[in-house]
Amino acid sequence: MHFDYLRARLTAGRLIAKFGQAGVVTRLTPPDPVLGGEPVPTPYPATLVPMAYEARYIDGTTIRSGDMQIYISAVGLAIEPTVGDIVAANGTDYAIVNGDPNKYDGVTNVVFVVQGRTAS
Repeated sequence: MHFDYLRARLTAGRLIAKFGQAGVVTRLTPPDPVLGGEPVPTPYPATLVPMAYEARYIDGTTIRSGDMQIYISAVGLAIEPTVGDIVAANGTDYAIVNGDPNKYDGVTNVVFVVQGRTAS
């Protein structure tokens, strides 16, 4: 029997759409190594659910007070959120410091779960 990961992706997308909020994942493209310049931000609309970490997971090093666990729908998102991207949620910008793409079959992104830290 074959598990339908695309169906799981759609289910996760529906749940996040129902309980989540509109947000943005912004990727900063670094400046040209020869010509220099400023990093170029590219925003990608996303649907997401930001959640505070439970106190028992906050160790002050890997997970700090104020960090958010952010579930991002893979449905319709043109990129895989990764370390270095910025997620706008709850009126705050969070830098992704850790992430788990949840690609259970190695191919299909079901949901992105990232650790966001207030961007400075």
